[in-house]
Amino acid sequence: MDDFWSGVGVDLHLEPDVAAGRRAGLERALRDAVREGRLAPGTRLPATRRLAAELGISRGTAKGAYDQLVAEGYLTARQGSGTEVALLPATSPEASEGAARARAPRLDLRPGSPDIGSFPAAAWLRALRRAIATAPSSAYGYGDPRGRIELRTALSGYLGRARGVIAPPERIVITSGYVQGLALLTRALGGGVVAMEDPGLPFHRDVVRRGGGTVVPLPVDERGARPEELGAGGAGAAVVTPAHQYPTGVTLHPRRRRALTDWARAHGALIVEDDYDGEFRYDRQPVGALQGMAPGQVAYLGTASKTLGPALRLGWMVLPPHLVDVVTDAKLHSDHHTEVIGQLALAEMITGHAYDRHVRACRLRYRRRRDQLVDRLGASRSVRGIAAGLHALVEVTDEAETVARARALGLAVGRLGDHWHTPGAGRPQGLVVGYGTPREQVFPEALEVLGRVLDGT
Repeated sequence: MDDFWSGVGVDLHLEPDVAAGRRAGLERALRDAVREGRLAPGTRLPATRRLAAELGISRGTAKGAYDQLVAEGYLTARQGSGTEVALLPATSPEASEGAARARAPRLDLRPGSPDIGSFPAAAWLRALRRAIATAPSSAYGYGDPRGRIELRTALSGYLGRARGVIAPPERIVITSGYVQGLALLTRALGGGVVAMEDPGLPFHRDVVRRGGGTVVPLPVDERGARPEELGAGGAGAAVVTPAHQYPTGVTLHPRRRRALTDWARAHGALIVEDDYDGEFRYDRQPVGALQGMAPGQVAYLGTASKTLGPALRLGWMVLPPHLVDVVTDAKLHSDHHTEVIGQLALAEMITGHAYDRHVRACRLRYRRRRDQLVDRLGASRSVRGIAAGLHALVEVTDEAETVARARALGLAVGRLGDHWHTPGAGRPQGLVVGYGTPREQVFPEALEVLGRVLDGT
């Protein structure tokens, strides 16, 4: 009997009890595996002929077991599509609530993501082919923790002309995204006190805390982060988004840029510049990166997440000279180096100017969306942070009630209240509306629903 079940045990990881017969044992084992989630919904099961041959049973026995579980709703069977594990309905209020949370909203205006439907698949594929065709054999082994020299060289030129960053290739470290870069810097600094914008993204604060840092708030107003507040907290580093603050959308005022870099020089402190959507400015020329003013005091962090897509997991740091070796060592002991083939493909896109063309096309698309958002909401409503980026801040009087109305209509939006270091009464209230997330064909409907939510209709 042990030999009988060996095939199923290898392929389906079942532990059946066949005391009541082979068909009953097969039914029970499959049923338990589906209930416990070991066979996930949508899993394709072997055809009855193959299963019967592997187990040394009749096809009728295997088919009878499948038919019984189809009748019970554990499996589904369609002509030409085979037999699959069914999606079971929730059996408890807790399960129903969890399933509801897992379902994607019908319309999504949450911030933080680009329009992934605009990913330049054809250009990326061409770049991949060229990269693989020309890559040396050494590219497929372990390499420099800082990343491939091809990408670091390409980024050096691109960041210099597009963002005003002083970026020698030897001071660039390739990462798997902003979060890894922030974590590596926190580790390299040995923790310490880190000032982070208030409001700001809670997850980034968690990254610093997990890296051993102590987070203190750096207040933000209509001119951006307030560097005069840095003296009281004893911070040795400050994390800022100068080009387009998240979530308020303001740009750091020129006087505050100078004050911030003066503070870093005077105290031997580090500025961490998050330039997450710096390429997307619509109403005037892009504001250059803060790093260009003080390359010895600023660690510049950027990614391809907003220009191409988060799935690529490609980011970069341009470091002050004194941090290159310590961050490189931290990277080595984190994951050795970032995936190589994507690095080579991105380098091809940058050097061949396909990346520039894609960014320009995205800038035009997002500007149209921004204009549609402003037109739909009208001049009477306060909308901030619209000169750049992929999100806007819409002021409301009752954040919780407005979000509830949106959820009832199948619309997801961000809440300003989620971003304060210490939420509480008296804080400004608003919706953080991301106009990059929706696909092109559903964006007008999402705007229409948002307008109805804000109008209270």
